[in-house]
Amino acid sequence: MNQSSTYLWYQTLIKPSWAPPSWLFGPVWTVLYVLIAFSFGTVFYRIYRKKLKPRLALPFVLNLIFNFIFTPIQFRLQNNLLAALDILLVLTTLIWAIRIIYKKIRWVALINLPYLAWVSFATILQFTVTYLNR
Repeated sequence: MNQSSTYLWYQTLIKPSWAPPSWLFGPVWTVLYVLIAFSFGTVFYRIYRKKLKPRLALPFVLNLIFNFIFTPIQFRLQNNLLAALDILLVLTTLIWAIRIIYKKIRWVALINLPYLAWVSFATILQFTVTYLNR
């Protein structure tokens, strides 16, 4: 499936009136991915340097996996329900990651608050789109 047919498919979905325009997602995710790379990278580096316990990596790794598979699920598989479940896992693992890292590296937790806000919004949006297109 090519990018234009994927775009056309997404355009045909019923979306709530409060859904942001499609062009906004790229710039927002670009900024968020920079914050994610810097903050998650810090966690992984400190684990590598044995300054944090390896078990602390689990929610961060899971979050990255769930985050990166969202787009193929949503746009290649065109499966709104599976995408809704996946974005819920992104949100859950992000909350888990923020909670466990807050006491160890507070700035990593705080720098991920915009990511948390966006994923919270995206979760509500995805569940709404899923419901409207059932």
